[in-house]
Amino acid sequence: MALQRAALLLAAVLPVAAASLSAATMNDQVKAAQYAVRGPIVAKAGEIDAALASGEKMPFSKTVACNIGNPQALRQRPLSFHRQVLSLILYPEQLEDPAARAALPDDVVARAEKYMANMPNVGAYTHSQGLPGVRKEVTEFIARRDGTPVGSTDNVFLTNGASEGVRMLFQVCMRAPDTGVKDGVLVPIPQYPLYSALTTLCRGEFVPYHLNEAGGWSMTAADVKEQLDDARARGINVRGLVVINPGNPTGNCLSKDAMKDIIQLCADEGLVLMADEVYQNNIWTSTLPFHSFRKVAAEMGFKEEYDASGKGLQLVSFHSCSKGFLGECGLRGGYFELFGIDPEVRAQIVKLASISLCSNTLGQLATGLMVRPPAEGEPSYPKYKEERDAILSSLQRRAEALSTAFGKIPGMSCQPIAGALYAFPSIDLPKKYIAEAEKKGQVADAMYCMSLLEETGIVCVPGSGFGQEEGTYHFRTTILPPEDDMPQVIESISRFHKKILKQYK
Repeated sequence: MALQRAALLLAAVLPVAAASLSAATMNDQVKAAQYAVRGPIVAKAGEIDAALASGEKMPFSKTVACNIGNPQALRQRPLSFHRQVLSLILYPEQLEDPAARAALPDDVVARAEKYMANMPNVGAYTHSQGLPGVRKEVTEFIARRDGTPVGSTDNVFLTNGASEGVRMLFQVCMRAPDTGVKDGVLVPIPQYPLYSALTTLCRGEFVPYHLNEAGGWSMTAADVKEQLDDARARGINVRGLVVINPGNPTGNCLSKDAMKDIIQLCADEGLVLMADEVYQNNIWTSTLPFHSFRKVAAEMGFKEEYDASGKGLQLVSFHSCSKGFLGECGLRGGYFELFGIDPEVRAQIVKLASISLCSNTLGQLATGLMVRPPAEGEPSYPKYKEERDAILSSLQRRAEALSTAFGKIPGMSCQPIAGALYAFPSIDLPKKYIAEAEKKGQVADAMYCMSLLEETGIVCVPGSGFGQEEGTYHFRTTILPPEDDMPQVIESISRFHKKILKQYK
């Protein structure tokens, strides 16, 4: 009887529902994490797509996904060489057909056979860091790009896109608050919301530093140092500094001098420099060419070997085959490289990678093809060069057209798009419009982007999803709509914005 009473008492304290997974019992960090690039506006776009498909009439015939850098979703064609190699690896029986084999360039066949000779099968697990042969291609690429020697392939990790690599480094850097520390990371504002979401998931402290919009979204080491000192005064143990170059969502590019100052700051202050360089092939200005942080650090005399004295630089560089001119977002390929990192930490990252066994093999191979494309003199080079140059020249024209057009719309301004795949225009919203948004419990630029979608079909992301100076409003749009669609996209945004200004003046 006593046991029954105890059981009843326990049931009253711990109801059965408390043991189930519900919104009330799930991980609070997951609920708190936000990722604006695929938020409510994108969900609404999905509803609109379904309505259009069912025959419902709207002011537009299709939605235009300008919310995310997803080139092939907006009709960018994949590169022939890359897909030919992958197709042979996926279906090697083609090589047994003399006619099919003869129809392909020799370097396509040679690359596919080389990859296949160094793995059991494309459907098999690989080493947790990725295929050794592809990691070797990555180190060779870095050496060619930077003109500096690169050491062991042990410092290269192949990942499912760059995002997975960033997640792994955040997991390694951020210690749980119940250990008695309050770890944080410096992140630019505006930022790609992956960084704020991961900070939340890892229970870290988000430490913002603001880019200077009037200065072309520039950053200085002095500004970062000011935020670092403030965070430390609040008891935050700042572990690292995130730099996105070229910038997302801002489209800025850093000068070499600014990079030197940032590197020196990280070395002096003991910060891990996390260099998001996935847009390194998307440079639209001749005055700010791309330099990797690794190259600049090597030129400054920093070594890739770990310096136990604490005087060295700790750098992690990220790259992806989703951007540039490949646009292979769905294949989920990328890498990160460690520079100046403790070998014992590297071993722990290997362990972390091994928990997921390995990144997907097609993404690994796509990364190899990105870093080792056809070279001049090889059979596939002329076509590769033609396809690459056509994509990049078209993207440059679209970047120039978009930033110029936004600068001419009343109540809108846009810094020149120096790099990456985005415009981040500033929008002047009438006080009545802002007041109406507040009355509805919405952020003004979020309401703006939702209305833009509902009236034009254009899917953009509000600046509030990336962070912005208080009292300012922006939205992010890609430069990816096809060139023949771009004039209509610009006209639709211009007409919508002018309507808002007139209606709420």
